[in-house]
Amino acid sequence: MTRRLYAVRGCEEAILFYPLYALLFADAGLSTAQISSLFVIWSVVSFVCEVPSGAWADSWSRRRLYAIGAFLTAAGYATWTVWPAYTGFALGFVLWGVGGALQSGTLEALVYDELSAVGAADAYARVAGRSGTVAILSMLAATTLAAPVFALGGYPLVGAFSVAVPAVGGCLALGFAETPRRERADEFGGVRGYASTLTAGLREIRRSRIVAGAVAVAALVPGFTALDEYLPLLSRAVGAPTALVPLLFALPALGMAVGSALAGRWAAIAPRTLAAVLAGAGGLLAAGALSGRLAGMVPIAVAFGALQFAIVVAETRLQQVIGSGARATVLSVSGFAAEVCAVTIYAGVGAGGAVASTPVLVAGCALPLTATALAVARLLPGHTRDGNPSRPAPAGDGPSGGQDSRSPSVTS
Repeated sequence: MTRRLYAVRGCEEAILFYPLYALLFADAGLSTAQISSLFVIWSVVSFVCEVPSGAWADSWSRRRLYAIGAFLTAAGYATWTVWPAYTGFALGFVLWGVGGALQSGTLEALVYDELSAVGAADAYARVAGRSGTVAILSMLAATTLAAPVFALGGYPLVGAFSVAVPAVGGCLALGFAETPRRERADEFGGVRGYASTLTAGLREIRRSRIVAGAVAVAALVPGFTALDEYLPLLSRAVGAPTALVPLLFALPALGMAVGSALAGRWAAIAPRTLAAVLAGAGGLLAAGALSGRLAGMVPIAVAFGALQFAIVVAETRLQQVIGSGARATVLSVSGFAAEVCAVTIYAGVGAGGAVASTPVLVAGCALPLTATALAVARLLPGHTRDGNPSRPAPAGDGPSGGQDSRSPSVTS
C-alpha cells in the first residue's frame, strides 16, 4: 500500500504547469486582478464541493472517488491547453476545483483506516511525512523539467505532460486495497448513507472541542500555501525571465520536501514550539519578498518548508483525534476551511494589486501568518507520553463539554 501511495502522490504533484500557469495567464493578457479572480473561482468551487465530497468518500469507495478527482483535474489542465483565454482558464479551474475536492482528505482517510485495520495507525505520521516528501520531490522534478520542456514546446507541450501524469495517478489509485467500513450506514452508499456520514462528521466537530481546535489549525496553516500561486509573478517582478522562473520555483518545493521529511521525525513537537516555527516563517517570507533580489527566494523557500512541516504535524494530530467512522468528512471540513482562508488571501492580493506591487502584497501576508502562529499555540492538540494527543475531559466531568470520553485508540 505504501509503495502505491508514494506513486500516486508523486503523480498528483508532478505537474509541469505548476510553476508556469500564472505566467500563462499573464501572457494571455490577464491582469493581476483577473488572475486573482481565477484563483477565487478555483477555491470557491473547491470549498463548495469539499464537505459533500468528504461525506461521499465515507459512504462510497474512497479509491474510486480519488481516481475520479484525478481524471477531472487532468481535464482541467487539458482545457487550459486547448482554450488559453479567461473563460477557458475559469472552466479549467472549475474542473480542477471539483477534482481536488474529491481527492481532498480521501486518500489520507483511506491510508489511515488501512493502517488502523492492521494495528499500525501509529505509523501514519511517518507514512504521511514520506509520502509528502515524495510528492514534493516529484513537484521539484517537474518544476525543474518545466524549463527545458517549455523551451522545447512552449505551453502546449507543458500542458500535454500535465494532463498525462495525473491521469496515470488516477489509474494507479484504482489499485488500492480498501477494507469495507462497518460504520457505513447504507451498504450501497446511497442517500441515507451519505446523509448519515455527513451528519456524523459534523456532529463530532461540534461536540468535541479538541477536534474542533485540530480542524481549525489544520485549516489555517495550509491556507497560506495559496501564496505559492504568486511566486512566479514575484520572480518576474524582480527580473527573472520566464525560462528561469521554474528553477526559482523549485527552491520553495525543495524547502517543502525537507519540511515534510522532518515532520515525520518530529511529529510530537509541542504546540508552542510549532507556533514559534510559524512565526519565524512569517519573518522569512516578508524578508524574502521585500529583498528585491532573486536570492530572496531562499528565505521564502525556508518559510515554505516550515509551512509544510506544520501542515503534516497539524493533519496528523487531526487524524489522531478523529474518533468516528466519518473520517473523510471531518478532514473535508478542515479542507473547506482551508479553502476559505485561501480565498481570503486571493481576494486580498487581487484587491491590493491596484495599489501595491506583488512583493509588498506577499510580504504583507506575514502578519496573518504570525497571528495564525498564536492560534496554533492555543488550539493544536498536544502529545502525551504514549504518543497519542491529549483529549478533552468527558462531558459532565470538565469545562470542555465534549463527548470524547473514549480513549484515543489506534483502532478507532
